[in-house]
Amino acid sequence: MKQKYAVIVFLMLIAASGLTSFSSYSATERLVEDDMSQALALALDEQQSDVISADTIRVFNSHLQLEQLRGHAMLAVDTRQKGFRCEAKCSAATIFSMSEQRPALALWMLAMLWAGFCFYWRMTQRDGSFVFDSANTKEPSRCVFGGLSYSETEARFFDAEGQHVKLTPMQQQLMEMFFRSPNHALSKTEICDALWPKKEDANETLYTLIRRLKPIIEQHSDLKIEADRGKAYELKVR
Repeated sequence: MKQKYAVIVFLMLIAASGLTSFSSYSATERLVEDDMSQALALALDEQQSDVISADTIRVFNSHLQLEQLRGHAMLAVDTRQKGFRCEAKCSAATIFSMSEQRPALALWMLAMLWAGFCFYWRMTQRDGSFVFDSANTKEPSRCVFGGLSYSETEARFFDAEGQHVKLTPMQQQLMEMFFRSPNHALSKTEICDALWPKKEDANETLYTLIRRLKPIIEQHSDLKIEADRGKAYELKVR
């Protein structure tokens, strides 16, 4: 699994959670505003006075259809304009507590589980540890590193989906060397001596081999090949 796809899925789940939460909050806010408006209109019509008293608040609360609003909605008088203007208000916390947030919470939890799974998967791929064959636990049969696995018994490389990664003989031999190296790093001398023992200067040939191998590895795994000060090459997790 490529890292960018894991990040995209995580961000999509977070975005879906946020949109679901906002949509539920907005719908509840409209219901609350409608309920408070009708309750205020009825209370003022019954009172027929410009004075807000305890009785006004009591009548206002009695006309609220949403039971959760009773005792939480407030009445305020707007003095910035001429004349009497009473407004019903409610805190954002009250509206949020009334909205249906369980779907958004479920999506958020799914995003966290996905992040935890991706972190665990990445850590298990990073160490390049050997996986033992169930038929013969004495000898390692497969090495997994950065989403790429090498089967000792088949002498083949496979991607995370189990598809065979096709390599030329030279590319195959070089990748086997990388996988068998404890730190997945090889000096240019090591590579040239192993692949072209009779060639005096194989630097250009090695450069061409690495250049053609890089896109294949990056396409089928989370790995990349980096040059180390022009003297060595290292297989790293992106």
